[in-house]
Amino acid sequence: MKQVYIYKRFERFWHWTQALLIIFLAVTGFEIHDSIHLFGFEKAVEYHRVASYMLLALIGLSIFWHITTGEWRQYIPTTTKLKEQLQYYAFGMFKNAPHPTIKSVRKKLNPLQAIVYLGFKVVMAPLVVFSGILYLSYKTFDANSLIIVGKVPLEVIALIHTFGAFLLIAFIIIHVYMTTTGHKVTTNIKAMLTGWEDVNDDYKEDTNTNSSQTPKTENHE
Repeated sequence: MKQVYIYKRFERFWHWTQALLIIFLAVTGFEIHDSIHLFGFEKAVEYHRVASYMLLALIGLSIFWHITTGEWRQYIPTTTKLKEQLQYYAFGMFKNAPHPTIKSVRKKLNPLQAIVYLGFKVVMAPLVVFSGILYLSYKTFDANSLIIVGKVPLEVIALIHTFGAFLLIAFIIIHVYMTTTGHKVTTNIKAMLTGWEDVNDDYKEDTNTNSSQTPKTENHE
């Protein structure tokens, strides 16, 4: 095994900050629904609102970063080796079978991950964000007689927001489980903390990228 610098500094910052904000929003959301009791209802509402603004700012920043760096291409779906990837997760990894795809700077996600993460970005996240904005600003929209809100009861918007939140929670749970499918249980988590990914000795990076096969210094930001 050797190490290759895969995840850039901002990528790691965005990943962990987003995860923490989603978890915090889930905790305060559960308290708003009276399922748990940690901060008190009023504080939970206030914290939930502030965290939601922070998440919106982070999403905007990450969209800018993905577009300007070209990293959005990581989420382009493909069916190449998709069947093999599904078979690996279903059976192969329990039999120590070799991974059907090779991670690189140019292709950090396997075919299944690309599809799932694309769904997260274009379905789950927007569902929670837009329903949250509608719920938070419902009185303002209603006062201005906006059709999109005027015909949708507040209870329905709340249910949609809650449904989207549970989808995000399920995504995180599955995501955490999938991090244990690396060479070691902690391999993937360590890679997202340090940026360095463990790869096989015969690894060869795409010549169109600027990443080196051998570890040097973090000068790729």
